[in-house]
Amino acid sequence: MDFTSRLLQWYKNNRRELPWRETRDPYKIWLSEIILQQTRIAQGMSYYHKFLEWFPDVHSLAQATEDKVLGAWQGLGYYSRARNLHHTARIIANEHNGVFPADYKSLLQLKGIGAYTAAAIASIAFGLPKAAVDGNVTRVIARYFGIEEPVDDTAIKKNIEETAAALLDPRQPGNFNQAMMDFGALVCKPGKPDCHICPFAEDCVALSEGMTQKIPLKAKKVKQKQRFFHFFLFYWPEKEPEFLFIEKRKGNDIWKNLYQLPLIETSGPLFEWQQFDTHPVLSKILSQQMSLSIKGTPEKYSHQLTHQRIEAFFYKILLPPEYYSIFEKDFAKRRFGDFAHMGKPVLITRFLERNKFILP
Repeated sequence: MDFTSRLLQWYKNNRRELPWRETRDPYKIWLSEIILQQTRIAQGMSYYHKFLEWFPDVHSLAQATEDKVLGAWQGLGYYSRARNLHHTARIIANEHNGVFPADYKSLLQLKGIGAYTAAAIASIAFGLPKAAVDGNVTRVIARYFGIEEPVDDTAIKKNIEETAAALLDPRQPGNFNQAMMDFGALVCKPGKPDCHICPFAEDCVALSEGMTQKIPLKAKKVKQKQRFFHFFLFYWPEKEPEFLFIEKRKGNDIWKNLYQLPLIETSGPLFEWQQFDTHPVLSKILSQQMSLSIKGTPEKYSHQLTHQRIEAFFYKILLPPEYYSIFEKDFAKRRFGDFAHMGKPVLITRFLERNKFILP
């Protein structure tokens, strides 16, 4: 039995039962693929169901406000996925009459849909013979064929894509692609693969040569940028805080268009009050010689992104009601309960939940 036949037989017996596999609706398949980018299935499942409840079809997603979409996405991270999802929904609704393009090249033209996602939608929803190659598929092929060169090298990457295309069963491309994904996630796992239950154990080059821990190899190392954020929670009253002041992130940076507490970024972890001058609004407010009460020492939280590590410090500052009118000119005043449902960085959610300003 060849590789493809064995893989499909394994998939028949071991496939994961997932809701988006019970349909060929391209909207639901597209939604699942976008959610599962950089997200584990266990975490993404609840978001998939929530999105279908809030936005049951592409038209309802297209008609939603960006704030509502980002609020639904809250906690998943990589918020550009949500913005691209919303943008593409509007393109499909307004320019394609709500009908998804049924060919690979047209799918590639949509924002947020790359080669892997386009191939997955094309094969699963429309039965087109396109191999979907992600990290799981790359790992399976690299180990099985003993590819020792870096898999992020352009020539090697192309070779893996051509190999996947050659292995693809054109009669059931969707099943083949999902089988490769499941096999990479369940058996040929990163770190410690379960070679003792692998149907390809006798033929796997990496296993025979004792190289399963070394393959796949990557040459490019991600450069990490260290950033220091200082967030300020202005609230009142002290015993049962009801309101807080927030601002919307702007510019082409992380967490674009999400809401946050007033922020000052510094070049290092230390903060001195003179640095309020770097924030035009806060410096203007403090220049009016407010007597603000800072509660305790700042709380520190860390957050790891693909290319950045964030060290965040949170300062709690009591704000008497007579100063509300000054803050309301430049910040949005919101109840804590309302802010709980708005799109915001997970760091801020963690801080507010820990301090019981909002409940998880």
